[in-house]
Amino acid sequence: MADNNYRTIVTDGLWNNNQALVALLGLCPLLAVTNTAINGLGLGLATTAVLTASNGTVSLIRNFVRSEVRLPVFVMVIASFVTAIELGMNAYFHELHKILGIFIPLIVTNCAIIGRAEAFASKNNLSRSLLDGFSIGIGFTLVLFTLGSMRELIGQGTLFDQAHLMFGPAAQSMTLKIEDFPGMLIAILPPGAFIGLGLLIMVKNLIDKQVAARVAVKTNEGVEGVAT
Repeated sequence: MADNNYRTIVTDGLWNNNQALVALLGLCPLLAVTNTAINGLGLGLATTAVLTASNGTVSLIRNFVRSEVRLPVFVMVIASFVTAIELGMNAYFHELHKILGIFIPLIVTNCAIIGRAEAFASKNNLSRSLLDGFSIGIGFTLVLFTLGSMRELIGQGTLFDQAHLMFGPAAQSMTLKIEDFPGMLIAILPPGAFIGLGLLIMVKNLIDKQVAARVAVKTNEGVEGVAT
């Protein structure tokens, strides 16, 4: 039973309750920074770190915080981790930190983080809360990375451009480029972000419908087999 519970937490974070595609939370940074794959990956990993750390901390202190002040306390916890992540990125990934700019400190206002702290971490033990934060963060990161890859590839005909900002000088060879492709400017402009996100949501909904239809067919076959 415990294994099933943990598996549900993972599948919910990655797919069933994906904060970007289902809950539609954290859309401001998601739409703003995903003009390249590396930008999306960088912000996604920072968000994942904050989610995991804040969920774990909230779970540890949940029995010591009065309900009247729990939300301000949760925000302070999240802000503390965001500050630590921002300082770390400024020190070790300075150029990427400059590109992401205000959207790193704005992780504090990401509704997905305070929402998980209030809805999940404040009601569950440490291991479940850590797993929930990590799963939600990775699910969010995958959407950021996928959308960033789509927009970069269509918009400028490259993939993993400026990978060295995250992985060091050796990663400069990671950049892939489509020769003689001028790119479509709209993809890296704000309309391209909305169109790309809409396409990702559409694909997810189509997959969910197909899976649900297959499950229904198998269930009907099972019922008919029992009846006969």
